[in-house]
Amino acid sequence: MNASPLTLAVFAGVIALTLGITFWAGRRNTGAGDHYVAGGRLTGSQNGLAITGDLVSAAAFLGTVGLFATQGVSSYFYIVGPFVAFVILLTVLAEPLRNLGRFTMADVVAGRFRSRGVRASMAVNSLLVTIFYMIAQLVAAGALISLLLGVDYAVAVLVVGVLMTAYIAIGGMLATTWIQIVQAVMLLGCMALLVVLILARFGFDPMAMFAAAADSGAKDLFTSPSGLLPGLDLLSLAIAVGLGTAALPHILIRFLTVPDGREARRSMNYALVWIGLSFAAVPVIGYGAVALLGQEAITDAAASGNLATLQVSDLLGGPVLFALVAAVAFAVILATVSGLVIAGSGALAHDLYSSILRRGRATEREQVVAGRAASVAVSLVAIAVSLGAQNTNISVLGVLAVVVAASANIPVLVLLLFWKRLTSAGVIWGIASGVGSAVLLILVGPQVLGDGALFPLTYPSLASVPIGFLGCWLGSVLGGRRHRDDQSSFEEMQVRAALGVTTSGGEAPVDRTTP
Repeated sequence: MNASPLTLAVFAGVIALTLGITFWAGRRNTGAGDHYVAGGRLTGSQNGLAITGDLVSAAAFLGTVGLFATQGVSSYFYIVGPFVAFVILLTVLAEPLRNLGRFTMADVVAGRFRSRGVRASMAVNSLLVTIFYMIAQLVAAGALISLLLGVDYAVAVLVVGVLMTAYIAIGGMLATTWIQIVQAVMLLGCMALLVVLILARFGFDPMAMFAAAADSGAKDLFTSPSGLLPGLDLLSLAIAVGLGTAALPHILIRFLTVPDGREARRSMNYALVWIGLSFAAVPVIGYGAVALLGQEAITDAAASGNLATLQVSDLLGGPVLFALVAAVAFAVILATVSGLVIAGSGALAHDLYSSILRRGRATEREQVVAGRAASVAVSLVAIAVSLGAQNTNISVLGVLAVVVAASANIPVLVLLLFWKRLTSAGVIWGIASGVGSAVLLILVGPQVLGDGALFPLTYPSLASVPIGFLGCWLGSVLGGRRHRDDQSSFEEMQVRAALGVTTSGGEAPVDRTTP
């Protein structure tokens, strides 16, 4: 497919806009707090839109629409899961994470356990999840952009890689945030326009649209799979998407960009509204594409259905709407990978370099330089792997990221906040067992071995999440003598998690701008 001059011009406009934001933010990116968490000065409404831009990725805008067009009603698990995640975040994790954290998720855990092993384990886990997810995004981006613009896959990956590196190295979290805000506004407007144009074809009668989709689909799109194993697979998928989304590092660190717990809760309230509206549009666009184009036309263009959004936009609005939707998809990819880079570079630079290697003695300038260097390093690793993974099943990497996040992060964070007997050994055992079981069960599952799978579930979270909790418990019970501060720090941590202050009445050590 060769891009039209209009499509190229709109793509160039998106790149120019995002680079302009980056250089504007770069003048304000002077300290470690600015680089990692935008100085902790974002409002709830700004952060809510940024979370929307972070979470509603190309996977939702293109992939989930394609799933509705090709797989039907079972695809609802992909959009219900994030709502479950946001309920967990809003009611359980948002305010405690904001009050306990500084720059990264390892800071939250290290606030109770001063062990370098705990910080290193959490940092390595965050780095692994981030890189897995980033590679999946980059491979998908390379395939999509090479198709839309008619350029080589390697060129497409390099373009996205260079841009995301520039955003973080120059503008840090502030640039990433405003790019995500702009992308979220563009995405919401584009999806609303598509919904209106699709429903207008059916006299604004959704039931008429669904009836037309049922009549034109070669496959029944309105009956969910039946049977024990398909049911367990869907349940495991719901657990993976729900808990995994709630535990992705690049989502969790967004709570550290606001000044207090109240703004953290407001962030989630705004995000729930915007994400709810965008996910409500996804099935309308997916079923509308089937009703207007027919399922055969969608699968002929791409068996996965990933081009359904672009196909229906071309039908409804011609080259202008096609160029707009393609540019929005490009902006979505840029925003998502930028958020991933900042999470990965924080784990590498702040946790492993500044906190462990330099033992917290790094100067403010050192921390900024380390953060920028780490963003380049993380990006180079992801780009190098993505260039060699063009023909890899990227769904394996995507599944790996969310399942590892759910299996390792959720048990540790929940027990950290609510179980007094959790120890530093329990944290390390929990992370190791969660990561190890998730990776092993995916490698012996249908995603990798196909019909010869030794484990029947595509998403193994139904087994790996309980294994993560079990690892935390066993590590705490059998992991040897507890550190002296494990028990005593629990009460102080609870006060800080609820109020943001220490038990002695002083301010909690969550300053965003000083080393």
